Amino acid sequence: MSTGAVVGIIIVVIVIAALVAAAVVALGALRRARLHRQFGPEYDRLVDERGSRKKAEAELTDRQRRVEALGIHELTPEQQASYSGDWTAVQERFVDTPAEAVAAANTLIWDVMRDRGYPANDRNASMDALSVHHARSLEGYRQTLQLRTESASTEQLREAMIRYRSLFEDLTGLREGRGGPGRDRVAEIRDRAADSANGEPAPAPAEPAADEPAAARPAAAAENASRTADTPR
Repeated sequence: MSTGAVVGIIIVVIVIAALVAAAVVALGALRRARLHRQFGPEYDRLVDERGSRKKAEAELTDRQRRVEALGIHELTPEQQASYSGDWTAVQERFVDTPAEAVAAANTLIWDVMRDRGYPANDRNASMDALSVHHARSLEGYRQTLQLRTESASTEQLREAMIRYRSLFEDLTGLREGRGGPGRDRVAEIRDRAADSANGEPAPAPAEPAADEPAAARPAAAAENASRTADTPR
């Protein structure tokens, strides 16, 4: 083999190696960007805690695998409606007993997690699982963990309630702008339950609209009858 051919082969090998290295770097950057976008402040917190991006990213990737194996599921519209009513009651309690309301809100969040399939009996595992799909609202929740409700000021309790509500709405799917028709279904179920509690009959479901408006049918029938009467025999 000539010297020129050997040199050519070496150049090709170097170019291929450079391209592979560039592809690996690009894929790593894309993976890092995706994890940072998904986990947000949780990504930064874990980098500081582990002291290495590589270790933090390995942990976050492992969390994703663990969460996929948990079988976490959405709430049914009936469950959403029930929890929506529970949250309204908790917020009303805040006016007179803010500390008790905040404690009740925290309990409600963990009830929702249990119904959705989170490992609620293992607090650390649940917090890790929350970070996979609710990292941003989880960050606000983390800020309340050291709050002592019995000695906290009203303003501190109000801020805790706001953070709890953010996580609660994420978990239940009741956050504004999410759910679409599902939110209407929740409202319908709540209204029906309220009517039942008040002793009022639940409204009958609306019949599907026909091609011809119902209001026009009597007039059309009368017109047909008139034509029949006027038709010579």
